[in-house]
Amino acid sequence: MIYLQSFSFPTQDQEADFFVYNPKAKMTCYDSKYPFGLFRYRELPEFYFDDITLFYGNNGSGKSTILNVIAEKLELKRSAPYNRTDYFNDYVELCGYTLESDVPKNSEIITSDGVFERVLDIRRLNDGIDDRRDKIVKEYIAEVTNEEPNLLRGIDDYNRWKRASDMRNRNKSQSSFIRQNLMRNVQERSNGESALAYFVDCIKDDALYLLDEPENSLSATNQLQLKYFIEDCVRNHGCQFIISTHSPFLLSIERASVYDIDVVPPKTRKWTELESVRTYFEFFRDNEWKFD
Repeated sequence: MIYLQSFSFPTQDQEADFFVYNPKAKMTCYDSKYPFGLFRYRELPEFYFDDITLFYGNNGSGKSTILNVIAEKLELKRSAPYNRTDYFNDYVELCGYTLESDVPKNSEIITSDGVFERVLDIRRLNDGIDDRRDKIVKEYIAEVTNEEPNLLRGIDDYNRWKRASDMRNRNKSQSSFIRQNLMRNVQERSNGESALAYFVDCIKDDALYLLDEPENSLSATNQLQLKYFIEDCVRNHGCQFIISTHSPFLLSIERASVYDIDVVPPKTRKWTELESVRTYFEFFRDNEWKFD
C-alpha cells in the first residue's frame, strides 16, 4: 500500500534565496542553521516511494535527517525527541510532497532512540523488581530464622509473625515465597529481543512507518526476523515503509527501492551494488575457506 508517493527537499537556489530574503537569516543569535546546508554538495532529487523504500548511506550522509524532515512535514507521531534547531521548521516549510492516498493517523516514525528508551524502561522496571526480590529474600531469611516475638505491639509485628508462622506450618520454600510475593520480571528478554518486540508491538495494520536504522541492537538473526516481519506487513497488512539502514539483511528486502545517498546525485541502485554490502561479500568470500 502506498500512502506517500513522493517528497522533495529544498534546492540549493531555494536555500540561497532563504538566506537572502528572510529577515531571520540575518539574525546572529542562532548557533546552528541545520538542516540548511547539509546537502549543499549533493542536491537531493525528488524521491519517489514504493511499498518499501530504503535509504542507504555512510554515517553522516543525512539519512536520519531525511526521515525526520519527512516525519515533521507529514506530522507523524514519534516517541522520542530528535536533533532540531530553530531553523528546522523553516527548512521543512520549503519541502513538498504528493500523496497517493491519505496518510493514516496512526502512522509513525520509529527511531533508534525511541527503541533504546523502550529497552531502558523495561530494564528500569526489571531493576526495581530485582531490588524488591533481594529485599524479600532477606525478609524470608529473617522470618524463618528469628524467634517469634513475645509481644505483638502492632499490626507490623502481627504481619511478620503471621508470615513466619505460615511458612513454618506449610514448609514453604524460599522460591515459592518469592513467587507469591513478587511479580516476575516484565520481560525476561535480551536488549535485542526487547527491541524486536518493540517493532512488533508498535507496527499496526494500514499505516505509514518511517524506521531510522532499526537494526541497532539487533543480532543478525533478529535483523532477518525484522526483514520478514516488514515484508509480511506490506504483503498482508496494508503498510508502507521508508527505512534508513546499513543492514545488508534489510537492504535485501524483496521488491524494495534502494536510494544510495552517498552518490552524487543520490539514485536508486541494486542492493548488491552498495559499498557496505560489497564489503561484507568480499570479506566472507576471502574467508570462505575457513568455514569448512
